[in-house]
Amino acid sequence: MYSKTTVINSPTGLHARPASDFITCASKFKSKIVIKKESDGAEANAKSIVMLLSLGLNQGETVTLTANGEDEVDAVETLVKMIDNDFNL
Repeated sequence: MYSKTTVINSPTGLHARPASDFITCASKFKSKIVIKKESDGAEANAKSIVMLLSLGLNQGETVTLTANGEDEVDAVETLVKMIDNDFNL
């Protein structure tokens, strides 16, 4: 299991378009990936757009990505990089 915490800096937060890009990226990995909203502890499957959008992730939110599987480090590092670059790779 591998985890890393980051902050959403995008002014629009994680709305539909970047969420779709995020899901597409997360789905390329074999590992199970969970994103956790640190302010209230809510968690979602990082490969489910409905669950991801239900977190209501806005600018300034701290999130922790956790992956478990054969490509867990690459998955977390790639997705954190995506968040840090305002949902662009």
